[in-house]
Amino acid sequence: MPADWLRLTTHRLDIYDEALAKSDFLKEFESLFNTNNSAISALQKLPTAYDYIRLGHPLSCILEWVIAQAHQLKPETIISFSSQTIPVLAVLRKNLLATKNTQIIYTGELPEMLDVNLLRSIYGYQFELKKVENVAAISPFNGSTIFIAQQDKIGTIDLNPNIDFFINAYAHLGSVLIANGEQNKSYISEIQHVRRRETIAMTPANCLAGLKSVIEQSSFHNQESTIKANKTSVLASISTITGTTTTPIVGSSGLSVQYAIMMGLVHHALENHKGKAVKFIVPPNCYGGTNDQARRVAACIDNVEVVDLPVDGDNDMVQSIDTVLTKIAREDAVPYIIAEIPTNPRVEVPDLAKLKAALNKVRKTPTGEIAIDPVFILDQTFCPNVYFLGEGEILSTVRAISYASGSKFPSGGLCTAGYCVANKKTEGLMGNIALHLKLCDNEATDLQYEILATQLPTMNQRITDAYTNTREFVNYIQKSLPTAKINFVSTALAADGFTPSVFSLDLPTKGNTSEEKEAYKRALNLKLINLMITEIPSESKFCVSYGQLQGCYWTIPATSTQGTTKEGDKDYIVRVSLSPNMDLELHKNVFLKFVESL
Repeated sequence: MPADWLRLTTHRLDIYDEALAKSDFLKEFESLFNTNNSAISALQKLPTAYDYIRLGHPLSCILEWVIAQAHQLKPETIISFSSQTIPVLAVLRKNLLATKNTQIIYTGELPEMLDVNLLRSIYGYQFELKKVENVAAISPFNGSTIFIAQQDKIGTIDLNPNIDFFINAYAHLGSVLIANGEQNKSYISEIQHVRRRETIAMTPANCLAGLKSVIEQSSFHNQESTIKANKTSVLASISTITGTTTTPIVGSSGLSVQYAIMMGLVHHALENHKGKAVKFIVPPNCYGGTNDQARRVAACIDNVEVVDLPVDGDNDMVQSIDTVLTKIAREDAVPYIIAEIPTNPRVEVPDLAKLKAALNKVRKTPTGEIAIDPVFILDQTFCPNVYFLGEGEILSTVRAISYASGSKFPSGGLCTAGYCVANKKTEGLMGNIALHLKLCDNEATDLQYEILATQLPTMNQRITDAYTNTREFVNYIQKSLPTAKINFVSTALAADGFTPSVFSLDLPTKGNTSEEKEAYKRALNLKLINLMITEIPSESKFCVSYGQLQGCYWTIPATSTQGTTKEGDKDYIVRVSLSPNMDLELHKNVFLKFVESL
């Protein structure tokens, strides 16, 4: 098996067709299987299954294929999760929007984290809950029937036609959902989308354990866990890195954490601001997962709405926040702001003193009452080393929560786990956030805690070294291609601690019309990326990545991280991410070759 199947969190875009994710990989994998070809060299040439392991990966595809083969089903009807509960929420979400009845049936016990009261009161999901002695007792139902069973090994099951969705939960591994019957085919893409946005696929290590269980027809081996020591180490490291004193929360991915934050804050608003609308204020061109998830939450809960926050280009984040908060105060609504600093992909940092003033500003409702003050939810993925929330820091006097994706610098790209922290003014909100992380079974896995425990202590030094490489490369590009527009932090901001190792490159273009100019630039983007990955295949990769231990990563946000962003808000520019360990001189030489070809 290729080592990268277990180790990498991101995979190549140059051999990836998102529309054929999983199916393209499995088609060629099955060809190898049929010819009994398991050579690592052949496996390495397979198309990318998914570009990011949160969505899926080679081992999740193979596990799902094996289960499908055992039941004579199509592989797309099998979906594996790291969470034991999210597949239940995925079906409930679809049926909520379709106003369709749902019954949840189980034998033995439900997964202990599945809080049915929360599902009804906060998420608005409606369902019947029944315990039966065996599957044969399940009768036809006017709606969807979900059957949950807790298992200690992966084996074959009786596909009772009265059951629409089988969810087999495996302690410490996650779960596998089987969509049963042609009538449930329309659910598959939407369940996949829940896995894409609100949780993660079963991890590579756990999928491998699942495959071994299938091969050996044995129960899972519960290895002695070091999670207690690793978790203690990780929480201490996060507190030190962020300069905060509240207990951090660690999830299976950055979006898993963000979902817990959003639902935890909705929960708080429903209990403490009854009858008031909840407004999530989100930049329209921010990371696509953030944007999409916010709109997905709003689609399910009547009094939740997304409000656009223009932050890039000619728009000023602080001015936009002030304008939006003033409008929301007039509506007497509850404002929650989600924003990235630096912004992605334009790498811009607002005037922090003015940001603090805008967030602290007292606003009035139409009746003259003091409006509800905002909670500022800061995505710190691109600057996890900057102190924002600690006592005396710039955001210590406003209600603020910060979070970061662990697949970047925290783990060096070795796992997807993310984390969040609060300042003293939002400490009381963390209980609800933790509650919803638990409900979704989205806490970091044992292995993720182990990886973070190893990598976090060296994070800040890696950030410093990667920034040094990035600044040198940016300076070289400015000198060799002065007509290109580069979005990167100024040296003054770097002196204040903002030392990202990512920049965006708006290449010079030509043409007689705006359409011609845009088409030329888009072609030039691909020409540059293809040259870099062809000339330096051992280091330059066409994939979405940041904060990796080694190499250089190239992508076009509009066709990767902004996949679900509205077309008019997408950025067709090159985003480049450098690591602390790479051959910088070679990258300069190849870039010069590109310039000379223009």
